[in-house]
Amino acid sequence: MEMINEFDTIAAIATAVSNAGIGIIRMSGSDSMKILSRIFKPRNQKTDVHDLESHHIYYGNILDGDEIVDECIVLIMKGPSSYTREDVVEIDCHGGVVVLYRILNLVIKNGARAAEPGEFTKRAFLNGRIDLSQAEAVMDLIDSKNEMARKNSLSQLRGRLSEKIKKIREEIIYQIAYIESALDDPEHYDLTGYPNELLKSDNIWIKDVEHLLETYDNGRMMAEGIRTCIVGKPNAGKSSFLNQLLGEERAIVTDIAGTTRDTLEESVTIDGVTLHMVDTAGIRDTEDQVESIGVERAKREIEYADLVLFLVDTSVDFSEEDLEILDEIREKKKIILLNKSDKSKENFDYERLRDCLEEGDPVISVSAKYGDGIDDFLFELKKMMFHGKIDVNQEMYITNVRHKDALAKALESLLCVRDSIEGGMPEDFFTIDLMNAYEKLGLIVGESVEDDLVNEIFSRFCTGK
Repeated sequence: MEMINEFDTIAAIATAVSNAGIGIIRMSGSDSMKILSRIFKPRNQKTDVHDLESHHIYYGNILDGDEIVDECIVLIMKGPSSYTREDVVEIDCHGGVVVLYRILNLVIKNGARAAEPGEFTKRAFLNGRIDLSQAEAVMDLIDSKNEMARKNSLSQLRGRLSEKIKKIREEIIYQIAYIESALDDPEHYDLTGYPNELLKSDNIWIKDVEHLLETYDNGRMMAEGIRTCIVGKPNAGKSSFLNQLLGEERAIVTDIAGTTRDTLEESVTIDGVTLHMVDTAGIRDTEDQVESIGVERAKREIEYADLVLFLVDTSVDFSEEDLEILDEIREKKKIILLNKSDKSKENFDYERLRDCLEEGDPVISVSAKYGDGIDDFLFELKKMMFHGKIDVNQEMYITNVRHKDALAKALESLLCVRDSIEGGMPEDFFTIDLMNAYEKLGLIVGESVEDDLVNEIFSRFCTGK
């Protein structure tokens, strides 16, 4: 197996491989300009490719020997002022699978290596232009499913999360360095009263990390969408409600109870919120083997849902089937939708329904057929799932489970520091848990530990001569 050299000049197609107006082949590495000089002839025949200026665009032809492969424009970004901090060249050619691969193969034939997945961003990280959380934000930005997710990913890419994490780590490493210095040189560093001062800082760190962790559920739903399960007894209007949200006749709607016999999944983004909607079979006891399988699948979807929408048919009596469904969803976040408001039964037993609900369960009248009450539903949705609103302009949301796990472990260590201080333990006990917290937070931004600690001790406290 050929070994991959991280210092090779790499190349890849940077746009979708399909017939399109334009396509882009990207190179990064020290040989980018040399490779370009072998295949690109600027329109000004007298111009030496090596003399082309950085951050300029040039028009010309891509050549394979004497054959013109395509006419194109070339963008040159010489390091370190580039995405990877290496020399980067982008060839903008005509789109099309044949053209793109012909030029890519030509670039590789002249000295480049095919890039691994994500290798351009990996080089940006290894060369110090971005940290690990910013590198992950690049992919989150590409994968963003709605405007809120895009804004949050862009905020992380710009370093807002990194700044928070690095600030806490700088403060922690300062305290570790101070304790280590005091233990090594007690004549010059006095630890009298120090634990109380450290406790003040530790409580601030705990609060900051807890706040970041609290944003995870909102952040996850913002990035991935809310898995929303629509349940109700047969003919309650579940499929009509799904179609109303989608704005199209996606689910089959009839007056025949039990039309939906399997789960139907669709995604819709409304007011910046992405809902992964799962329309389920009507839940009831049935002798029909196929329908019973659909009912079991509906119950399974309830288990995995972030939110359950329970549609109650108000054109008929509140029934034992409704009560059984309420028992199935009692522990879930749920919104009760009183459907068919346009033809509600005059003596529908609303009081009996409310007596069966948990305190705080929102109840909204809707008409899935005509769209009445949809705005009220969306208001309650945001209120329930996002505590009223999400403000991506002011708040940083954790969306990455790796970040969440690292924060949770850092918090555990910071709580141990507080327990040690309050328990009157010696100062050297503090450094163990402080270092653990420092390391776990470092996992988020991808920074090392040992070198940072050494540099901190020498730069701030200079215990040796």
